[in-house]
Amino acid sequence: MRSPASLVVAVRRPDGRIAVREEVWETLWPKAKLLRKPFFRGAVVLIESVWNGFTALAFSAEQAESVEAPAKEPEPSAPAAEAKPTGELARGLMLGISFLFMVALFIAAPHLLTLGLFKLLGRDPSLKGLLFHVVDGVFRIAILVGWLALVARTKDAKRLFQYHGAEHKAIWTYESKLALTVENARRFTTQHPRCGTSFLFVVVGVAVVLHVLVLPFVPIVSSLGALQTLFVLFLKILLAFPVAGIAYELQKRSARADCPAVLKALVSPGLWLQRITTVEPTDDQLEIALLALDRALAREEGRPRAVDGVQVYPDFAVAVAA
Repeated sequence: MRSPASLVVAVRRPDGRIAVREEVWETLWPKAKLLRKPFFRGAVVLIESVWNGFTALAFSAEQAESVEAPAKEPEPSAPAAEAKPTGELARGLMLGISFLFMVALFIAAPHLLTLGLFKLLGRDPSLKGLLFHVVDGVFRIAILVGWLALVARTKDAKRLFQYHGAEHKAIWTYESKLALTVENARRFTTQHPRCGTSFLFVVVGVAVVLHVLVLPFVPIVSSLGALQTLFVLFLKILLAFPVAGIAYELQKRSARADCPAVLKALVSPGLWLQRITTVEPTDDQLEIALLALDRALAREEGRPRAVDGVQVYPDFAVAVAA
């Protein structure tokens, strides 16, 4: 769970103990104030979310390999400062690989499939027409849904999606001004309008509109089809940043109570997509989500429950009482 100035990761170890890591969180490029303005912040928030995700997964993997004997009292564990640069380098590498994967799967593949389909049907694959961009968008949605559905069939992903559902239930509990208890969290849905899954769907819709408005004016830079295609793909990568910015503002607006009905209808398919990426969690998974949220809120309110670093607790009750 991330609050404006803190990042808290809670995991349950194989031996049943709970490890909680709390630390100060700083925005990327804090001096670049422009990147925090509306329509600019979306792309930065997306990068930060992926970075935080890798950080949490790395910590989870470390704790999963822990074979220490059970402890009766909380154990402070100081972070290894000398290992931090290596960890950041690894996460940076993973972020770069993920970016290339996303470009290949959700930008290059739909474009090339649309190009191939038009040529197969004997149609002019012109970027000046609406049809090309609509078909490109349909391919994007199909690839997104198909990829998520395929990933969801794996055992690890199912458990990850259960924690995703637990996260949403915990947030709903807090936003409903209820005590952060398992009993209160159970009643809520696993779907949430500000979810990253919904964000991906909104991105596809915004991309179609922006491509229709911009790409018809793309100049011919080469008579070779392959070079022209590479040039267009490069422009689509550049457009991904304003696409993310616009999509973020639309999703943020759609989560407000006074959101226009038209906008809610447009973003609702993103909620449907969460039926794949969120699964009903178990009570022990809800405990982890609620604990992480409670610690993040405490730090934001100026009453941190622990120092920066890792604390290990024998069970949920002891962690909550600490």
